[in-house]
Amino acid sequence: MNISQFSDITGLSPHTLRYYENIGLLTPISRNESGHRSYSKKDHEWVAFIIRLKDTGMPLKQIMHYAELRAEGTETSAERKLLLELHSNMLEMKIAQEVEHLEALKKKIKYYNNLI
Repeated sequence: MNISQFSDITGLSPHTLRYYENIGLLTPISRNESGHRSYSKKDHEWVAFIIRLKDTGMPLKQIMHYAELRAEGTETSAERKLLLELHSNMLEMKIAQEVEHLEALKKKIKYYNNLI
């Protein structure tokens, strides 16, 4: 699929997709006979994972490190797993903190409900 279609599917702008390719986060995308980018299902799976990492708060620098390890092959599997485990732990702590915030807000709302 072309960059416009891929942009629609991923929700990332063509500019962002080109940027990710330029910084090496996306391996060079294959080109069709006209020279236009042609994205594959594997590209979509990788971009979906990048989006998930970003949405869960992983910094782009860390995602880049993960991508570099990924490009090196299976011998970096243990290091990639460790990166994901550390990120998962951070995410669990963040979720717990958000639950605490939510409970505090609910408590305050209940307080106001009793006043009104």
